[in-house]
Amino acid sequence: MAKAVQIGGHLVGDQQPCFIVAEIGINHNGDLSVAKKLIDAAVLAGVNAVKFQKRTPELCVPRDQWNVMRETPWGLLSYLEYRHRIEFDAAAYAEIDRYCKEKGVIWFASCWDEPSVDFMEQFNPACYKIPSAALTDDELLRFTAAKGRVLIVSTGMSTIEEIRHAVSLLDQDRIIVCHATSTYPCAPAELNLRMISTLRKEFACPIGYSGHDVGLSTTYASVVLGACLVERHITLDRAMWGTDQAASVEPWGFMRLVRDIRLTETALGDGLKRVYSSELPAMRKLRRVGAALQKDGGN
Repeated sequence: MAKAVQIGGHLVGDQQPCFIVAEIGINHNGDLSVAKKLIDAAVLAGVNAVKFQKRTPELCVPRDQWNVMRETPWGLLSYLEYRHRIEFDAAAYAEIDRYCKEKGVIWFASCWDEPSVDFMEQFNPACYKIPSAALTDDELLRFTAAKGRVLIVSTGMSTIEEIRHAVSLLDQDRIIVCHATSTYPCAPAELNLRMISTLRKEFACPIGYSGHDVGLSTTYASVVLGACLVERHITLDRAMWGTDQAASVEPWGFMRLVRDIRLTETALGDGLKRVYSSELPAMRKLRRVGAALQKDGGN
């Protein structure tokens, strides 16, 4: 059994309640009021944490894409301008930090570059997320790990050899590896949920699931397969503008997601067969004939 890790006072691992993350990401579209509404929706649903994304656009946007023009809700912008438009500054994140503390919910971020990790350190995050796109960035993996916090590592768009290499650079006592397929939204045939079982056998750390599919049923299946952490994108409305909205879950859906993950955990039980007291009336009624036969020496 993999050793549990701790995120903000919560143990994450086998035999622990599934740690549920609402991925706000960039679904706020650079609007702090929208971000707060998403936090409110996540808290109402009962999640353990909300997650944002932090980038330094000049480092994360390929140079040949900087001046590519894009239609946006704010007019025609270059791709670099657009990326800056949806990034929160220190003041905005200070307000997010204050608001999440007020609401009693953990928050953290996927950091796509080293300056973003340093930026987030001022908020003393409970953990960091390594996005799938950065799984092969050895320098970023080592840099983030050096902060001494738990790392949640996503594995979309990666081979098993690349995953093994990334994990080899990290302390398995302080990581959670998340199965993912980086298609937004992802077709069920490409979810490959049995990879959760494969990763559980391969690595001595908790295994999670980062889902980008439409609907909720496959996320419940991930919990049955042993995902200790589940992450799904949250949105106020899937029709909102933005690249991740279509693969996101709306507030009422997130409430069902959390509720039914908890029901699934309860239903899974401990695997030890027992006769429940609720079964006794049926036993007395339905086994009467058999019991009489046994008393008379019948078979």
